[in-house]
Amino acid sequence: MSTETPVFIEPADLYARLDEPGLVIIDLCKPLTYPNGHLAGAVHMDYGQIIHIEKPVMGLLPGEQQFSEVLGKAGISPDSWVVAYDDEGGGRAARLLWTLAAAGHRRMSLLNGGIHAWVQDQLPLTTDIPAPAPTVYPVSYNQLDQVSIDADALLAHLDSLTLVDSRTHQEFSGEKKLAEHAGHIPGAVNINWTDAMDQSRGLRLLPDDTLRQLYAAKGVTTDKNVAVYCHSHHRSAHTFFVLRHLGFERVRGYPGSWSDWGNRADMPVETGG
Repeated sequence: MSTETPVFIEPADLYARLDEPGLVIIDLCKPLTYPNGHLAGAVHMDYGQIIHIEKPVMGLLPGEQQFSEVLGKAGISPDSWVVAYDDEGGGRAARLLWTLAAAGHRRMSLLNGGIHAWVQDQLPLTTDIPAPAPTVYPVSYNQLDQVSIDADALLAHLDSLTLVDSRTHQEFSGEKKLAEHAGHIPGAVNINWTDAMDQSRGLRLLPDDTLRQLYAAKGVTTDKNVAVYCHSHHRSAHTFFVLRHLGFERVRGYPGSWSDWGNRADMPVETGG
């Protein structure tokens, strides 16, 4: 991504560029949050529209036609600069952008801290609901192998991958069970996705040097092939972009994540840690 299209954009920088041609802002806040105040021009998108569920597996890729229709209704075209935000620090917003990356979209940014940082910086909100002009966005997941990895590929390359589990410690250790099996993928390191956020600064990212130290302490460095996962590749989508922001070029996400791995009888599981 170029300097003009940062992975994370600061609220003040986005505010200064609200009139930029081609900008499309997507709001993935809770449905009840959006009408009470959102960024000017922001189009609300429901998180359920950008994932596919095959219970018990959550967070799978939506079908290409489904995703194409969602993007078209939001006024997104292949050359749009898409800036996404939410009210949880960026998990839902990151999952949208990760899916766009799988479709080869190039210009996209996360609002650093989301709406919490925007409000903290005392930037204006509106209750006006925009009516975006529909577009045609033919979706093909032509970059899927660059950003995604499935369970079978993970299993085949456990020895050569650095695995980052973005869930809570309770989920990672197996103390909290949300699938048929509790625990984590063998060899994974646990870095809760919220550990990358500064709670005192509107859920913005911690300073880059602090983040690099956080990951390096667990052996996660830019020379590694990295795969990230959580329970459904929602929280870990945020981790994916944190690592991209830090210069990691070989990082992929696992759609389905633990809701897939932990519900399969043929996958090895570790507990503790």
